[in-house]
Formats: sequence, structure tokens, C-alpha cells
Amino acid sequence: MTSISYYNQSLDEVGKLLKTSISEGLTQQEAKKRLQQYGYNEFQKKKSKSLFVKFLEQFKSFMIIVLLIAAIVSGVAEYLQGEGVTDALIILLIVVVNAIIGVVQESKAEQSLEALEKLSAPQCKVIRDGKVALIESRELVPGDLVILDTGDLIPADLRLTEAINLKIQESALTGESLPVEKFTEALSENEVPLGDRDNQAFSSGDVVYGRGQGIVVATGMQTEVGKIASMIQTAGNPPTPLQQKLDKLGKHLGIAALIICALIFVVGVLYGNSILSMFMIAVSLAAAAIPEGLPAVSTIVLSVGVQRMAQKHAIVRTLPAVETLGSTTVICSDKTGTLTQNKMTVVKIFSNGQSKDVEEVWKSAHLTEEQKQILRIALFANDAKLSEYHGRHTTTGDPTETALIDLGLKFKFNKNLLETEHPRVEEIPFDSERKLMTTVHVLDDTYYSVYTKGGLDELLHCCTKIFENGKVIPLTEAKIELIKKANEHLAENALRVLAMGFKRWEKTRPVQHEQLEKDLVFAGMVGMIDPPRDEVKVAVLKCREAGIKPVMITGDHLITAKAIAKQLGILEKNDLAYTGAHVEKMSDEELKEKAPYISVYARVSPEHKVRIVKAFQANGEIVAMTGDGVNDAPALKLADIGTAMGIVGTDVSKEAADIVLADDNFSTIVTAVEEGRRIYDNILKAIEFLLSSNIGELLVLFIAVIFNWGTPLLPIHILWINLVTDSLPALALSFDPAAPDIMRRKPVDSRIPILNRPFATRLALQGIMIGLLSLIAYQIGLHTTPEGRDPLDVARAMTFSVLAFSQLVHVFNVRSGVYSALPRFFTNKFLLWGTLISAGLIFLVLEIPSLHDLFHISHLTNTQWIWVALLSLAPLPVVELTKWVIRLCSDKKSAK
Repeated sequence: MTSISYYNQSLDEVGKLLKTSISEGLTQQEAKKRLQQYGYNEFQKKKSKSLFVKFLEQFKSFMIIVLLIAAIVSGVAEYLQGEGVTDALIILLIVVVNAIIGVVQESKAEQSLEALEKLSAPQCKVIRDGKVALIESRELVPGDLVILDTGDLIPADLRLTEAINLKIQESALTGESLPVEKFTEALSENEVPLGDRDNQAFSSGDVVYGRGQGIVVATGMQTEVGKIASMIQTAGNPPTPLQQKLDKLGKHLGIAALIICALIFVVGVLYGNSILSMFMIAVSLAAAAIPEGLPAVSTIVLSVGVQRMAQKHAIVRTLPAVETLGSTTVICSDKTGTLTQNKMTVVKIFSNGQSKDVEEVWKSAHLTEEQKQILRIALFANDAKLSEYHGRHTTTGDPTETALIDLGLKFKFNKNLLETEHPRVEEIPFDSERKLMTTVHVLDDTYYSVYTKGGLDELLHCCTKIFENGKVIPLTEAKIELIKKANEHLAENALRVLAMGFKRWEKTRPVQHEQLEKDLVFAGMVGMIDPPRDEVKVAVLKCREAGIKPVMITGDHLITAKAIAKQLGILEKNDLAYTGAHVEKMSDEELKEKAPYISVYARVSPEHKVRIVKAFQANGEIVAMTGDGVNDAPALKLADIGTAMGIVGTDVSKEAADIVLADDNFSTIVTAVEEGRRIYDNILKAIEFLLSSNIGELLVLFIAVIFNWGTPLLPIHILWINLVTDSLPALALSFDPAAPDIMRRKPVDSRIPILNRPFATRLALQGIMIGLLSLIAYQIGLHTTPEGRDPLDVARAMTFSVLAFSQLVHVFNVRSGVYSALPRFFTNKFLLWGTLISAGLIFLVLEIPSLHDLFHISHLTNTQWIWVALLSLAPLPVVELTKWVIRLCSDKKSAK
């Protein structure tokens, strides 16, 4: 059924292929048989995972697995030593909370299918046994004969058998903004794009004008919309760049932890320490090596980012989408409704041999007699409706005709008032053969006025005179040549042109249709287009400054797409513009090679959009796809970041997307990219802060064991610092303001790991600094302990204090890798409060006697507190000096 190109077949051939009558339809008995054979006209649902399975899948991350192992080992060790299992429970709690947050974010594919089902017409009219019957659209089968009237939703894919002035809105499926005029003749071309199959109607389309009939050629999952549903089911959710990097980081940390733990365990046993005590030290090392709070911190930072983006009209449906925006290198945007206003607008008016901008005419506050006449014709020869409610005008009907009403309102010409004064008495409706529409109106007691609008060539054939400079004069060949050149110029700018003509008709003469469209007076032309949004050009420029390539992907015609793309700055001098036919002929490898140079794709199908996204991804690009139609859904689902329009967007596109723009403003995605970069930067700051702290902890234990200095830190110290003390400042970093140059730098290369050489070097140096300061505190504690106190408990208290406080000081260093922390010290009030609260929690442990036994620490003397203060504050001047040297070297390099 699906392999046959029904648009190439004559009606008789279609009837034979589907074994049906093109006039009487199927019999009820045959329809029942086919329902058994083909199934219901509805989308099949992919079996969804249970909540339990979704929950288990959250534990796939290598870092999470290492944390679980550490929790189990820690619990066993604590149990063997007769202590509680507090440490193990804390780790498990963090892991479970992270998993619950992950489960809540899933279910996009199921919601996409539910939205697609909403597009199916609940009932439809069919002819069975030669009689009209109203049935549920889900009961349609191939071969059924469906009746279509204005306002109907298309219930399945049809091959039209009758089309009387039939126009169908298919923008949600094809991306073409104008309704498509339909006919019944077979097409001779092979491989005709979806948007050009004008003898077919597709499920989810909307009849906006005329009436018709059609034979069902595909139902359910076999329809074009059904294929999209299938593509949504099969399209996976690719892991985001940060997810990939964190997973890789987790593997590296886990492997490093295991190697170091094994090494320390062996060294300690060789020194004569007990196996159990060394086992506990090894567990401490594992806890120090793994940043327990990182999965939860990164998740919560993203959640905070979601709230901030919602305030900026970008509604985030999946948490990882926030950080993916920061890495975006390509934005593939649909044209209709995304880059343009999705509303036909008259922008040019031709009269007296000149084309003028409508805005220019409006600003002049003066209409010539010719322009006034064009407006009258545009409103009289017009079937669109104008309604008024509380002073606000709304229009309904064909978008071309509603654009003419809007033009009239702009110049205070009201269609309803004109028709009341000059009622319509006769009409010749528009049809695809004549490409003209004519209406007859009462002018005065003696005359009727005849008004005609339509295609230029067709109207010129009917004209013998022209209205110029307030006079009706003969239409010469020279005038015709001038008019045609003006039309060509308008068409080159992708404008849809309508020509206007008129004449008087004596009331005493009988109104004869064949005479109405003869000897007309040519009045002029109007050019209309679905115009680009005003703010998009600025947004495109920002994209280019930020190193992001904007690409237009549309189902509309190439000439229209190129014109809009040039206006917006998307199509530049050496850029290429391809059609879906070009894409169809190219292999995946060829498309991958050409993709970096193509900025416009026109007349594309949903499958082409998916291939284009894949081609960019194959080149290592992070692809954002924006769109609003059903046809965008598979590409939105496949893209690294799918972005749907919230107002004009279909439910299908919204459910398939990662982000929905609440204001339908393309520039909002640029704002979202900026916010994504800020959040990505801040997550990296949190990672730098947590890992440099962990390296410091690791170094303290490693050196102490190597030199047989005892155990400066216990697992509870490390867990308290990692999960309680460090978490608040790490979270507060998410509120750090964006760097001034954030949208003037290139996107983050997703192929560069988090632990690249500069980042790893910075981490190592910062970790060594924190570790050495803590070891100095440990040695001071061992050698300055007052009599009557356990030197090890005092030394641990000093180590714990310096390690914790120095990290709280160090958090201000990580806010920038180059610039001083001092000028921006008070720009993040959340960080200040988070640091103060964390410091308070450390003081509680150090000052409350009942906690001393739990933490195996002791009170500190005033002298020891002074040492703690000096050592804890040291990271700030050390890092400030390092940054100053870096800036100095950078300035010298720039000067050369």
C-alpha cells in the first residue's frame, strides 16, 4: 500500500489498485474486512517503561556505580568496627534523590504520541454503499471515499477524486505558510516532494476553502503524520555533552580511586598497620576521590537554571537541555512561524507605473486615487470575514484575503462598512483554471461596479485599459511590458502578487458571467509575503558573533526561503541553498561534507530534516532545532536541543522538544543560549571547586600514609565536608552572573573533555595547595597539643578546620580563571550566604562537645585558631598572585 505513488496514478487506476469505487466507495461488508486487515486509523503506542525500570536506569552512570560500591563497602566496614552506618546512608540518600529527579524528567515520546492523536479528526463523512455516512475517523480503511467540506480536518491520507475550489492548510506538515490549492489530475513527475503533491490531502490538514472528495490511501501509522509518529518513537535522546563528560570524568575518578586505594592499602599493611584500619583508610580515600555531591549539585544547578530561563520565556522540559544550549554550534530553524510571523502581509503596492512600500505610503498619510481603487478591489473581491469585538478586529478565511483586509484597515478602509454601502449582487468564485475572482456591487442608481482580482497574466488578458494619474487610458504594449517587469521584480523578492481590475456595468444590462471579465481596467498590483520577525535579524547577528551557524530548514519554495534568509542575514555571499530534491540525491557522506556550507534547505520532508540534523551531528556539531509544526517533531526529538514555539506551535512539536519558547520569539533562543552558557560556566566552576577540594583531601591522606603519619582525616570528616560544607557554596555558584564576553566567544567544543590540560593543571595546583595547607595544620596540631589532650584528635581538628575553611575561601577563586575575585566579591549574595552557613556548620562541629566524640576531634587553643585562620585564608592571595602573573603574560603576548 505505502510503496505506490498514488499521485502518479489516474483516478481509475487508483480505484483499481484499492479495489474501490470512486463514486460509491466501499461496501459496509468490505470496510469491516479491511478494518480487520489494516487495523484502526490511529497511532500505535510504543510500550512505555515502568517507573521501576526508569528508576533503575538512573544508576547506569559509572560515577553513581562507584558511589554505590563505596557506600556498601563503607557500611560493611563501619558495621565490623561496631560503628553505625551513617556514612553509607548519607551516600545512598544522595544517589536515590538524584535518581528520583532523573525519573521525573522522562516520558517525552509518550507525550508526543498523545499530542499526535489529538490531531486526528474524531468523526468524518464517507460514502459507503453509495450513501453518505458519518463514522468515527478511527474506523476509516484504505479504499474509503471521504467527503471534505470547509472547516474539516483531514482524517487520513487521501488521493483526491473531486476538488471544487479546494484549499487545504498543510503548514503543520509541510511548513508552507499558504493553503494549497488542490486538483485531481495525476502528476507526471516521479519523486514529487510532499508539499507539491497537490492531488493528495494529508492527515492533520485543514480544509480552509471549497469542498472535495478523496479515496483513503493510507491510515494510522502508514500516513505521513503516522510516519512522523514512528520516527519520534525510534528517535533516541542523545546524551548531552556535559552528561558524556561527567560520565567520562566519573570513570577516570573511579579508576584512579581504586588504584590509589589499593596502593595505600598495601603500603599501610607493609608499615605494620592492621588490615582493618588500613581498609578504613582506603575507604576514606575512596570517599575523598569521588565528589559525592557532584551528581546532585549538577542536577540542582540545572534546575535553578530552568527557573531562570522560564522568567525569560524559555520553558525547559528536560534538565540537561540547559547546559546543551551553552555548547550549541548550529541552530536549524524552521521558517514559517519561527523566523517569520506566520501571517501573510501586503508589503508592496504597484500603481501609476511604480512599486511603493506599504509602510512608505502609510507614513506619507496620502493615498492616490489609484491606490484607493486598489484597496476597494482588494476588499470587495474578497470572501474573508472581518469581525469586531470591543474595538479589536479579527479576520478569518484564506490568509491571502485576510492580508488584504488588514491592508484596508491600515488605511481605515473597513470591508464591512464598504459592503453595507455597496452590497454584493453577483460573483464568479475563484477557480484554479481562471485564477480570477470577480464580484459585482451596487455603485449607484445607474451602475454596478465589477471588481476582479487574481493572477497577473490572467488579469492582463481581460484588460484593455489602465487607470493612471486619475484617468482611464488605453492599455498599450509598453504599459504591459512595464507591468510585467514590475511583477518579475516583486516575484524575485519572493512576493506573492495579486493584480486588480475593475469596470462599470450598467444596471439596465443583464449580468452575464462570460462578459464580466472582459474589457477590464487595470488598477494595479499588491505584493505580499509572510514577513520575517523584526527582532530575528538582530538575533541572527548575535548567533554569528557567538560562533553559532544559523540554518533555515523549510518546506516552502526555494525562492521564498532564499529571499527571507538574505533579509535576515542567514544566507550570506558564499553560502549554498539546497532543496529537498538535492538532499534526496545525496548520500549521507556527501551531505555530511556539504552541510557546513549550506545555510538554506527548502522543500524538505520530515525525513530530510532528520538527515540534515544527523549530518551536522556527524561533523561534531551540537545542533539546536527550532520549529512549530508536526513536520518538525522528529528532528526536534533527534537534535541535541529541540526548541518549539509555544503559541503557534503544535502540541506534537512541543512534546517532542526540550525547550518551548513561550513568546514564539526567535531571539529568545539566543537569550536561552546565553543563559545556557552562563549555567555551563557555573557548572564547571562547581566542578572545579569540588574536585580541587577532593584532590586536597586525597593528597592529605596519601602523604600521611606514605610517610606513616597516622590518619589525619576519617570518612566522616570527608563526607561532612563533601556533602554538607561544600554543597551550599557549589550550589550558590549557579547564581554567578555571566561573564561580559560570554556571547563573543566560540561555543564550548563538546569533544574537549572536562579534564583537559589547562583545567587539569589548575585543579592539580589548587588541590596541592589545599592539601599542603591542611598537612601543615596537621603537623602544627601534633606539635602544639596541650597536656591532657590526645594529639591525634587535636591534629585532626586542625586538619578538618583548615581543609574546610580553606575550601570556603577558595570558592571565590574559582569564579574566574583569569580575573581577580576581589572586584566581583559581592556580586553573588547567594554565594556569600552559602559560605557563611557552611562556615557556621563547621563551627558547630568544632565547638559542640557532644559532636567531638562522633568526629574524633578536640577543642583548639587560641594560638591554634590563629594558625587555622592564617592557613585558611592563604588560598586567596596565592591564587590572586597566580592570576596576576597569567594576565601579565597574556598582555605581553598580545603586545607582540
